Amino acid sequence: MKQVVYITRKLPEEAVRPLREKFTVRMWDKEDVVVPEEVLKEEVKSAHALWTTITDQITREIMESAPNLKIVSNCAVGFNNIDLQAAKELGITVTHTPNVLTETTADLAIGLLLASARRITEAEAVLRDGRWKSWTPMQLTGMDVFGATLGIIGMGRIGEAAAKRARGFEMDILYHNRTRKMDTEEMYGFQYAELDDLLRQSDFVLILAPLTDETRDLIKKRELRLMKKTAVLVNVSRGGIVNEQDLYDALTEGEIWGAGLDVFETEPVPVNHPLLTLPNVTALPHIASASIQTRLAMMKLNERAIRDVLGGRVPNNIVV
Repeated sequence: MKQVVYITRKLPEEAVRPLREKFTVRMWDKEDVVVPEEVLKEEVKSAHALWTTITDQITREIMESAPNLKIVSNCAVGFNNIDLQAAKELGITVTHTPNVLTETTADLAIGLLLASARRITEAEAVLRDGRWKSWTPMQLTGMDVFGATLGIIGMGRIGEAAAKRARGFEMDILYHNRTRKMDTEEMYGFQYAELDDLLRQSDFVLILAPLTDETRDLIKKRELRLMKKTAVLVNVSRGGIVNEQDLYDALTEGEIWGAGLDVFETEPVPVNHPLLTLPNVTALPHIASASIQTRLAMMKLNERAIRDVLGGRVPNNIVV
């Protein structure tokens, strides 16, 4: 009897086809709807492999109800949606998809920074809605990016890639990271800063750190008040790093000038989310890695990891 692979989201057939040759593949039939928990619980009972996305909560309960489960392969570089301790105790391998999305995510990070600084999506809405009546000297004026100071929280691969792009705008680069990157500092001239100093000095603060117990609610009322009133906060990492109520308050009270958000604490975001009501928020639906080439490359890593584990081999990109 063939081993069973369950895929929690409808994926392109070209990504799934290699698995169908050796395994029984079952797949949730919707692309834009999260698989219901009750469906997932039923499907994992016979699954040997789970191919998941960041919106799937793979809890201890889910894994304990899957006696045959050998691998959870997550289509993301992050893995905070999976109970890693439970996976480790149960002997279930967890993999993710690092590296292949580095450059694409860095592109989006800089793009969102520019869009937030120059109010691009807000300006487009004015045009499309017929509200542009005349050119005026101070209409939709934003913040200059060229020559500004960029503070990056989280100088991993993506942070370094974003910083290199920012150098093209002759930005001064500060960074805060769990460990200093001395080689990177020497090679590119980036400067390490303690978090409070980075927040005080930066014109733009770009969050690219993973969501962990240490980074959850890292940016809250106190940290936002340290920032310049003309500063822009950009988050392309995970929503839980920024306290959303405190950010809303800071934006409405003029503590900071604007924000660019690709991620939110709860996704998908409800249409009545307070941050979506603010004109000084540029918001995107978690599309940092959303290029055709990158998403297919991520899926290829998932497919290979599943084939490796079910074939008795050690996969690449193991989390636990």
